[in-house]
Amino acid sequence: MKFLHLGDLHLGKTLSDFDLIEDQRYILDQILYIADKESIDGVLIAGDVYDKSVPSEAATRLLDYFLIQLAKKEIKVFIVSGNHDSDDRLNYGSTLFASNQIFISAVFAGTLHKQSFVNGDTEIDIYMLPFVKASQVRHYFPDEDIESYDDAVRTIIKNTLINKKNKNILVAHQFVAGKGEDPALAGSESIGTQSVGMVEKIGYDCFDDFDYVALGHIHSPQSVGRDEIRYSGSPLKYSLSEANNEKSVPLITVSAEEMVKIELVPLKPMRNMRHIKGTLKELLDKKNVKAPDDFIYATLTDEDIINDAMGVFQQVYPNTVRIDYDNSHTREIEQVDISRIAENKSFPELIGDFYRLIYGCEITEEEMDVIRTAAREAGVINEAD
Repeated sequence: MKFLHLGDLHLGKTLSDFDLIEDQRYILDQILYIADKESIDGVLIAGDVYDKSVPSEAATRLLDYFLIQLAKKEIKVFIVSGNHDSDDRLNYGSTLFASNQIFISAVFAGTLHKQSFVNGDTEIDIYMLPFVKASQVRHYFPDEDIESYDDAVRTIIKNTLINKKNKNILVAHQFVAGKGEDPALAGSESIGTQSVGMVEKIGYDCFDDFDYVALGHIHSPQSVGRDEIRYSGSPLKYSLSEANNEKSVPLITVSAEEMVKIELVPLKPMRNMRHIKGTLKELLDKKNVKAPDDFIYATLTDEDIINDAMGVFQQVYPNTVRIDYDNSHTREIEQVDISRIAENKSFPELIGDFYRLIYGCEITEEEMDVIRTAAREAGVINEAD
């Protein structure tokens, strides 16, 4: 049997002010084309189907479209929830969907959901683990010592009857780490995952009983520990940290006689994401402009701040997401000991120092008044300051 492994669709996501629904539909159509071309039997979707717990109407319509197309092709679908998903919303209609071979596991209810299939001589058990926290699992196993995510997942697997004679696949949405090595982080998951630290990490060895583990949660495509434990990565680039990622969809071939085969099928977006760097004149020179509809992060090396740089840039690159600077002023700021900046200085002095570092001149009274007003409204300073 052949499977496509997807994860972190984040349907409904925006990139700054740019709506990505068209880009997401484009990439899902590409995946449907691959499914046809490769005669796919099933699609594994490892969580974060939606970008928000309350998805937009456009996002729900897009998922509906994708699932209908897969159902028409009689392709089985296995979906687990991610930390961005609402369990109840994703689980809605799951019983009805199952009649069309669309299997959804959005809420952990004490057991690992399983679907079994026979294809010729190959017997396949597909286990589905939605995103879980230690507190959720502790509720069902009160006698177990469960303090971390790793404890929770190991407890679930320990209490699951796994027939090792069959081919076993797990679909899960968790942060899985190798021995002494964490997966390469990118995108919206990187900040939250780093802040959680050791508590959220799950050792890859707890999945030893599975022939393939289809993971979601990390946006950079990669394997963890062994080739068969894999993050598909998000199908599109959703942050600057992913600009150099090559997006793909793993094609998994499962047979009774052989090890699981993995082929990474490249995905080509409607609009790429690129990071470009140079002076404004260099970057907007006609001979240097390529693929102007791409999403652009620009780093300007001009020494002077350019008035309305975004407006100027978007005349050539309409989908410019962000502009920042790399020059002598910003490099000087990087060398400043932030911890000592505020020592014995008033709010106007701090703002004045910052302004001089950035612009190389003194702040005007009018500009200082504007910043004072904003700071009071934000509660940074009181009325007397």
